[in-house]
Amino acid sequence: MQDTCSNNGSLILAGEESAIGSNKRYAHHYDRLMNERILEQAVVSAGPLQSLTPEELRLDSEPVTIDPRPKPVRAWVRFGLKPALVDAVAARWTADAVGVVFSIRGTEYRAWVWASAVTPVQRTP
Repeated sequence: MQDTCSNNGSLILAGEESAIGSNKRYAHHYDRLMNERILEQAVVSAGPLQSLTPEELRLDSEPVTIDPRPKPVRAWVRFGLKPALVDAVAARWTADAVGVVFSIRGTEYRAWVWASAVTPVQRTP
């Protein structure tokens, strides 16, 4: 029989790092869902998604690259005045800006952000 102890109301097996009833196999999935829920409550309610203006983008004079296979990125976006770092894909870009696409709890968002606000993410095989 294993020793048990109580930790803030959660039953934990001695020598185990997670609470009984937690699911290590799907932990990443549930962490992502919780992060999306927090993001939705804290950021989306702060106001509409902000995007660069046509004057900032200069799409009439800047060439745009459209990627048929968008690349994963982390991007800083703004909802109202509140910044948020999101997992997104870079669907298109100019020399100065990136068009990102991301979802929060099933709702798809699209915005243009400055290229310096985007960091590429390595794909896992």
